[in-house]
Amino acid sequence: MISRSVSQTKLLIDTNVILDVVLARRPWAEDAALLFDVVARERARGYVASHAVTTVHYIVERERDRSTAATAVSDLLAVLDVVPLESADFQRALALRLRDYEDAVQVAAALRIGADYLVTRNEKDFKGAPVTSRSAGEILALLAPRSTE
Repeated sequence: MISRSVSQTKLLIDTNVILDVVLARRPWAEDAALLFDVVARERARGYVASHAVTTVHYIVERERDRSTAATAVSDLLAVLDVVPLESADFQRALALRLRDYEDAVQVAAALRIGADYLVTRNEKDFKGAPVTSRSAGEILALLAPRSTE
C-alpha cells in the first residue's frame, strides 16, 4: 500500500503531456488522458505552471484553431490548479542551470508547490533537477490501486 493518501500526491503536469491529450498525439495521448482522469477523480492533485497555459493556447491555436484552443484552456483550468510564478521563481530557474530554460521554469513551479512528481514524457530533460520526473504511464502505475491479496 502507498504510505500516503494518493489524494495528497501533487503532480506538476508538463506542457508536453497536456498537449498530448489536447492534440491526441500518439502514442502518448492515452496515458496522458488517463492521468487527467485520475486527477479529475481527485485521486491525485494536478497542477500546471502559469506560463504553460499561454503556451498551450498558442500551440493548439496554431495546430487547430482559436475555438479549440479556448476550449482546451477552459478544460485545462477546470481540472488543474494553476501555479502562480513570481520573479523569484524565474531566478530560481536560471540557477538550476538546466539545458532548457522552459524546463527549468517547470521545475521551479514544481518546487513552489512541493510537487511529488513532475509529469513529462521527456524525463531526460530534467536529469539533475531537484524534483522527480516521471512519465504519465509511470505515475498511473504508481497511483494504481494495489491488491491486498
